[in-house]
Amino acid sequence: MSTGSGAASAPAPTTPSTPGPRRSSMFSSLRIRNYRLFFLGQVVSNTGTWMQRIAQDWLVLSLTGSSAAVGITTALQFLPMLLFGLYGGVLVDRLPKRPALLVTQSSMAVTGLVLAALTLTGHVQVWHVYVAAFAVGLATVVDNPARQSFVSEMVGPGQLQNAVSLNSANFQSARLVGPAVAGVMITGVGTGWAFLANGLSFVAPIAGLLLMRARELHVVERAPRGKGQLREGLRYVAGRPDLIWPIVLVGFIGTFGFNFPVWLSAYADDVFHAGAGAYSLFNTMMAIGSLIGALLAARRGTARLRVLIAAAVAFGTLEIVSSLAPSYWLFALLMTPIGVFGMTVNVTANTAVQMATDPAMRGRVMSLFMMVFMGGTPLGAPLVGWVTDAYGARIGFALGGIVSVAAATVIGLILTRLGGLRLTLAWHRGHPRVNLVPRDHREELAPVA
Repeated sequence: MSTGSGAASAPAPTTPSTPGPRRSSMFSSLRIRNYRLFFLGQVVSNTGTWMQRIAQDWLVLSLTGSSAAVGITTALQFLPMLLFGLYGGVLVDRLPKRPALLVTQSSMAVTGLVLAALTLTGHVQVWHVYVAAFAVGLATVVDNPARQSFVSEMVGPGQLQNAVSLNSANFQSARLVGPAVAGVMITGVGTGWAFLANGLSFVAPIAGLLLMRARELHVVERAPRGKGQLREGLRYVAGRPDLIWPIVLVGFIGTFGFNFPVWLSAYADDVFHAGAGAYSLFNTMMAIGSLIGALLAARRGTARLRVLIAAAVAFGTLEIVSSLAPSYWLFALLMTPIGVFGMTVNVTANTAVQMATDPAMRGRVMSLFMMVFMGGTPLGAPLVGWVTDAYGARIGFALGGIVSVAAATVIGLILTRLGGLRLTLAWHRGHPRVNLVPRDHREELAPVA
């Protein structure tokens, strides 16, 4: 579920006084044939992935009646990233990206087809879903950093930020369709057909990879085999505050703030007693917000740390507010702004980290990013699932928001101190404006504005 410093900016950014070109460049990376093939393939595959996620969570809840079991399923899917994510990054820096992606996409297709066969024949058990989730997680260890790194080979540095943002928009567009279709299929013909659709959906990205023109890819020197490459990557990140603190922030938010399969299934089943259709609606409303957030990021000329921190605070605050929502429709509506700010956090951090990382190190750095963002789920999901079962969905959801706000606040203060900055409040054209400025200067520090 779809990134160096906050000071980095896309090449040749437009200025605020020239909104026209900025709008026209929202889809500029799609002019590149290889990326267009990749993008279209991912539209189909991502739709299938979201269908399987909804069907998987609902199947586990139906078989067990336990939010903790849903949390375990989610944890198993992300556990390989926690255990092996850094090694996946080392492999990605050594391997050609396109063949690696052909292998990982094919393996995930097989997993979906096997789970479909078990479900449609009536033999599926909870442990089958656990194994399938873990298998997908193993493929993701290589697939995620490979896809993240491959974007720069398709589009080059000039279109990197736009392509990263469009990837997120792609994922969230599929998230609009996938849950809706999954809800219809679950209630109409059963979860097995959703798994089958996901397995077949991988035909599109595999075909797109095979149709690409290798001569049009941007050549990136691969890291040679050697000892100490994992430690080299960790030292590289540790020496860069502009990399490590955004990664730490998304780690906290990914571990405690993004456990939506646990919370939304519990709200649909236990709080509002509305069934699979409500679960699908909640995911769809969040996807609408996430798509808006991704498209706004595609228009943005820079990936700024101030935007990252502010979005993280807003995201956590909205989770706390949503946990108290008294009605079904108010809760559903609040999923949209949560999606906007959650996606802003993800895209801003992802883009900032990618743009400031040396290409030869990008696989290792992005594997660390994804390991922290996704690999924290095996730790957070069971805990959040237990809290949700023991104290209710509202307490579990509020806890995730509280941790997110606290992490964003602390890391924002750390970045402010490390940068020798201070907060100022001024009025600009009749509106309050908060700025980060050097302690001994009055002017605004542009890179984090």
